[in-house]
Amino acid sequence: MIVFGGRGILLDVEGTTSSISFVYDVLFPFARRHVGDFLARRAGDPAVRAVAAQLEAQASGGQASGGQASGGQASADHLADLCDPAVMTRVALAALQLMDRDAKVTPLKELQGMIWKGGFDSGELVAHVFDDVPPALAHWADSGLDVRIYSSGSIDAQKLFFAHTAAGDLTPHLRGHYDTTTGPKREAASYRAIAADMGLEPQEILFVSDVGAELDAAREAGMATALAVRPGNRDPGGRLEHESLTSFADIVT
Repeated sequence: MIVFGGRGILLDVEGTTSSISFVYDVLFPFARRHVGDFLARRAGDPAVRAVAAQLEAQASGGQASGGQASGGQASADHLADLCDPAVMTRVALAALQLMDRDAKVTPLKELQGMIWKGGFDSGELVAHVFDDVPPALAHWADSGLDVRIYSSGSIDAQKLFFAHTAAGDLTPHLRGHYDTTTGPKREAASYRAIAADMGLEPQEILFVSDVGAELDAAREAGMATALAVRPGNRDPGGRLEHESLTSFADIVT
């Protein structure tokens, strides 16, 4: 049991609110199957072209790894080429290679979210959440707690995910979302930035994740932390000890 008297709760998604298997066995394969067709069909969409340009810049050596692509100039330089099937094929291959590495790269995450939107909108995709999650989110929100999400998945993908769960639309319980545009999840500065955006002191926020290095970074920033122990989760790793929970019902507010 974790007794928390603060004012905000920040949640990871994969392995915390939702199973790792849903992400790796359902969402990621869906994106892989549809990436080529999606890019070909949506090459004229400015948002898709911008993300594709960043991925193409990476494939051309603009940036081999990391969070953001090399910047607006690289995107502008490549936008005009995206109607070339050979370029789009290169973009699709670059995306697949990044997926193979499970890379936490911002343009990849944005592209995956765009692809998943079609699946959620059609009903082919329905997001998994653990049974204890919907009542906990409702209780916390009704109690006046500021509940937000921080995931490597894009903000748009997070909103789609929580709007299309097997338990219905959970977004009314959430006040905000953060992704890698805020900063890497394993750096304390990211959590300080989130606390500032929430208008709270870090110690007023409880961060829940299944990844030890993320929890270590949040603790360094001053947040309270809790380790999510869910079916199928991997060894959390990390340097510090964090109180663990198997259900959000273990959090007493």
